Amino acid sequence: MPSLRLLVPALFALAVFGATGPASADSFSDTQRSDIEAIVRNYLVTHPEVLEEAMAELTKRQAAAEAQKHEASIAMNADAIFNSPRQVTLGNKDGDVTFVEFFDYNCGYCKRAMTDMLEIMKGDSKLKVVLKEFPVLSQGSVEAAQVAVAVRMQDPTGKKYLDFHQKLLGGRGQADKAHAMAAAKEAGLDTAKIEKDLSSAEVRATIEENFKLAEAMGMNGTPSYVIGKQIVVGAIGVEALKEKIGLARCGKATC
Repeated sequence: MPSLRLLVPALFALAVFGATGPASADSFSDTQRSDIEAIVRNYLVTHPEVLEEAMAELTKRQAAAEAQKHEASIAMNADAIFNSPRQVTLGNKDGDVTFVEFFDYNCGYCKRAMTDMLEIMKGDSKLKVVLKEFPVLSQGSVEAAQVAVAVRMQDPTGKKYLDFHQKLLGGRGQADKAHAMAAAKEAGLDTAKIEKDLSSAEVRATIEENFKLAEAMGMNGTPSYVIGKQIVVGAIGVEALKEKIGLARCGKATC
């Protein structure tokens, strides 16, 4: 364990030299090393809380490093993440916080995440919401995402898209082209135009862009979010999402 590698030299020093100087494993005989290992082992057995403290510190440092990595990745791709002309934008388009969700129409957790998103939007008039199709689960997911992009092309306001989105993601059975086209028709969209647009360069470019963004940020599952400078993976629930929004808005869980 990394924590033990850090602890052992210090414990060697304490065991052999007290606080007078560093210990070098190469300077000890086999007998001395055996004695020191016994001292270290006995110390750890007597004070197991040292391991817990070391692991807690390691976890803290790893989390900080991961957060820095996420911030750098978001900053590098900010325009495409938050302001791409290929995204679906809902809520307050001039909002003070942007809530970006990558989703798959065949993701069971995304169904719950959709309910969370709708609840948050309803209670937060300052929130800008961005939806990005990220079809990672099946060929049916790819087909549904292609139809969704064609819906967005036909409905730049996002109103009919949201209706379509709810009908398809909230529906029964596996999402695929047939289910997506049925949801589009039910939402009042021109299915003939959608059929024509499915083979367009815009549909391909949109999905490719979303995959490149997800890869750049280390996302490999759905739902995944970008909220301010944070990357969040998984359906973490309404309250946890609200806390992330609060941190992005004012630096606190509750503003």
